[in-house]
Amino acid sequence: MAATALTEPEKPSDAIDNSAEFDSLTGPQRAALFLLMLGEEHGRTIWAMLDEEEVRTVSHAMVQLGTVDATTVDRLIVDFIHRVSNSSVSGSVERTEQLLMKVFPADQVATIMAEIYNTSGKRIWTRLSQIDAEILANYLRNEYPQTVAVVLSRVRPDHAARVLTMLPDDFAMDVVNRMLKLEVVQKEALHHIEETLRLEFVGAVAQTSRRDAHETMAEVFNAFDRQTETRFLSALDDVNREAAKRIRELMFTFEDLTKLDAGGMQTLIRSVERDVLSRALKGAPEPVRASFFSNMSQRAAKNLQDEMDGLGPIRLKEVDEAQLAMVNKAKELADSGEIMISKNNADDELVY
Repeated sequence: MAATALTEPEKPSDAIDNSAEFDSLTGPQRAALFLLMLGEEHGRTIWAMLDEEEVRTVSHAMVQLGTVDATTVDRLIVDFIHRVSNSSVSGSVERTEQLLMKVFPADQVATIMAEIYNTSGKRIWTRLSQIDAEILANYLRNEYPQTVAVVLSRVRPDHAARVLTMLPDDFAMDVVNRMLKLEVVQKEALHHIEETLRLEFVGAVAQTSRRDAHETMAEVFNAFDRQTETRFLSALDDVNREAAKRIRELMFTFEDLTKLDAGGMQTLIRSVERDVLSRALKGAPEPVRASFFSNMSQRAAKNLQDEMDGLGPIRLKEVDEAQLAMVNKAKELADSGEIMISKNNADDELVY
């Protein structure tokens, strides 16, 4: 996000001087500044959620802002990141429906929520594959072996393997034998298991654990271009060094793609457009290029190198956009189970 200058209206009665300190901004003025930075496209949803009095208050504050210097803008964003990294956000079906009702027509919300409820079964199995294996094992050890067999037959194989190793040996072997003999589960029985898991287990886990806010901020920082990322991490270092360190550890970067296994790397290469790949590697360090080239045939690698050379000088912004596109594609492939990505080692899988 580049340093921002806001156009000053004609002779505002109490405009904020460029040299004014960040602390002099009132709450409505900070909200107004954020909405100005977000602009029409990204700020539209927020405006829609404000009531009439809030719109009036923020609008008055916006008119009074005048020109705000870049240092104050940066401090506002860093302060926001700092506050978010130390707060929690909770989402649920009820909260989602309440939020949608404030933004969209009732009939549209009804359609959306119907789709959500109809796909709840699929979401349960995806969610189970993301829950810590030890937590899932502790829950399943109290269930009938046949129920456990059904559950483990529907989660990701690697996750099922970890859960099985944490169950008592005799119990685990009973479950394995039942999985081997498992036939098509009746739809009614499957729905009953899904509903029980949703009410008794997944819901309880969601209430007792929340997503680390630092993970959310790491995703935000991943979306920054390189210069903005560096600037804000450096600024955050000054006010909350531990938060900055944690965000750096959680960020999944373009360089982390080199940690994909051979199959994952080749799947990713096939899944991105050729010009995106060539632009991303054009600005990549030599070891990263070598990692990609080693997962291609010699002919394909040479052709790609020729394409990169043919690009000539390109802007850093184009490189950043191409690399971000590849990172996002890798996350999509991981989310669909086509590849597996990890940050540090094989036991520290990142699930998106």
